[in-house]
Amino acid sequence: MPKNKKRNTPHRGGSGGSGTGAAAATAATAGGQNRNVQPFSDEDASIETMSHCSGYSDPSSFAEDGPEVLDEEGTQEDLEYKLKGFIDLTLDKSAKTRQAALEGIKNALASKMLYEFILERRMTLTDSIERCLKKGKSDEQRAAAALASVLCVQLGPGIESEEVLKTLGPVLKKIICDGTASIQARQTCATCFGVCCFIATEDITELYSTLECLESIFTKSYLKDKDTNVICSTPNTVLHISALLAWTLLLTICPISEVKKKLEMHFHKLPSLLSSDDVNMRIAAGESLALMFELARGMESDFFYEDMDSLTQMLRALATDGNKHRAKVDKRKQRSVFRDILRAVEERDFPAETVKFGPERMYIDCWVKKHTYDTFKEVLGSGLQYHLQSNEFLRNVFELGPPVMLDAATLKTMKISRFERHLYNSAAFKARTKARSKCRDKRADVGEFF
Repeated sequence: MPKNKKRNTPHRGGSGGSGTGAAAATAATAGGQNRNVQPFSDEDASIETMSHCSGYSDPSSFAEDGPEVLDEEGTQEDLEYKLKGFIDLTLDKSAKTRQAALEGIKNALASKMLYEFILERRMTLTDSIERCLKKGKSDEQRAAAALASVLCVQLGPGIESEEVLKTLGPVLKKIICDGTASIQARQTCATCFGVCCFIATEDITELYSTLECLESIFTKSYLKDKDTNVICSTPNTVLHISALLAWTLLLTICPISEVKKKLEMHFHKLPSLLSSDDVNMRIAAGESLALMFELARGMESDFFYEDMDSLTQMLRALATDGNKHRAKVDKRKQRSVFRDILRAVEERDFPAETVKFGPERMYIDCWVKKHTYDTFKEVLGSGLQYHLQSNEFLRNVFELGPPVMLDAATLKTMKISRFERHLYNSAAFKARTKARSKCRDKRADVGEFF
């Protein structure tokens, strides 16, 4: 965050297994940077590499089990042992092995706070991420960028995350602007760049530079031909959406003077994205507009928008869209979102939401807080609820105060065991199957009647 933004000040608007391979990997990890790193290649893993990897549990298990994994499968030392192995495997010759290792680390960091463990190994992790971003292909670059985002979330604001951004920022920017790179990789890098800058940047000029980089991407979707009423989506549309959402996130921490400048620059061009034939672009543009109106009215209570009539007319059309050529799911999603956006623009109203995590509740009562929550939900997935309970950085962002200390008895009553979760899922599956069978029977009876 920029220096003129205090750390604890809320944002505007309220704002498995072990084996010889595993032992070898751990021994190599203990060697630290003295290990001889082999150059990258995209060759398939050799027999030795495969046996080397088999000593560790499936990286996806972190995402499935979440924070409970320690209580059910071992101790903190077991988890750290696995993570040391994954960190070592980010230097493997096999691209698939490196990618799986990156994803395993990311899933672990997203589901549990491991600040002390990561703090000691942040430079090693940063070097591995940088190497994978530079030398890897699409999927590996995506995994590396996703890990970089979660790494900064774990570290929070400070010198450590600044060093991560200083090392990875130029590489991320290069990939985002590289037209020959994979669209999916550029998309993930755009989100990562925005999130890491949101957390770590202390230099205001670096913040502005990141904004300009993201602007140069999503503004390519702006309507250029006045005779055209619809913006046709392209393979780059998903990249433009991610760049727009990351840009909007950074706008919430900009100084007032910069916010005014950006509003003047984009307020009359951004509505053109509402005519895109991509529902996700329309929704991203609408939510960004609602947030911009919120910021503008926060600075000037009597803020006046010249094209309010045409904008509200367009928003109302999207809130009641019944075009037959659009998918029903897209129409339902769009109408629900744009009803809220229309209320925000016309009536300055926001439909408050309540998010429950553990024994606590968080009220999302403005577009700034909603956009910030949605961004970190995309980065952390189901691990967001755990981080909201224990991550001091996120608790400061959402004004939750210090983490609530819970005794072991309370924690035990809050957790659902794996067996209970299995029973619940089985019962739900049986209920859905029974409902479908009844529906089929009704259709069969109608057919026989006719």
